[in-house]
Amino acid sequence: MKNPVRSVVSRSSLKRLPLYLHLLEKLSAEGVARVSCTYIAKEFDFDPTQVRKDLEATGEVGTARIGFRVASLIGRVKELLGWNDTHDAYLVGVGNMGKALLGYRDFEKYGLRIVAAFDKDPQKIKSHVFGREILPMSTLLKVASKTPARIGIVTVPADQAQEAVDLLVVSGVKAIWNFAPAPIRIPRGVILENARLTRSLAVLTNNLVKKT
Repeated sequence: MKNPVRSVVSRSSLKRLPLYLHLLEKLSAEGVARVSCTYIAKEFDFDPTQVRKDLEATGEVGTARIGFRVASLIGRVKELLGWNDTHDAYLVGVGNMGKALLGYRDFEKYGLRIVAAFDKDPQKIKSHVFGREILPMSTLLKVASKTPARIGIVTVPADQAQEAVDLLVVSGVKAIWNFAPAPIRIPRGVILENARLTRSLAVLTNNLVKKT
C-alpha cells in the first residue's frame, strides 16, 4: 500500500535518505525483495524507529515482520528526493572543486545534469574539462536564453561568490548549490544550499580526537 509522499521532511531525514537508497539499490542488485527497518538500522547503526519514520515520509508503507518492498521503496525515495526527474545546472568556477564536480558522472544518476560550465580566467576559457568546453562568464545570460537551467553550482573563490550568484539569479536559476566559503545573499523565491566541507571535516576530526 502506498500513501502520498509527505511534502515536509526534516533536513536530517533528507540527509539519511540517500544512505538508505544506496543500500536499497545494492540489495536490489543482489535480488533481495524485502527489507526491514531493523536491517537498515543495523547497517548504519541508526535507531530503527527513526529509520521507520524516515521511510514512512516517502509514503511507502511496510508490512509488519516482512518489511518494505525494495523495488517500490527505491522509487519512492527517488521521488521524494526529486531524483526521478532531470534538473539542468550551470557550474560557475572551474578550479579544483569545479573540475571534480564536472568529472562526477553519477550526478545524472541522481537527476543533476551540468549543461554548461563557466569561468572568468582567460586561460581556462575554451579549454575542455571532461569533454566539456569552458565558457566565459560574459556569455552566461546568452546561454541561459537558449539552454535554461534551474540550478546554479558555485565553486568560485569567496570574493567572487556573490557576483556569480547574482548573475545566476538573473539568468533564471531557482536554486543555488554554493561551495564557496562565503555568506551569500539571495532574493526571495531562490533556494540556497551551502555545501560546507569544513563542517564535515570538523565533525570527523573532533570524533577522531575523542577516540585518541
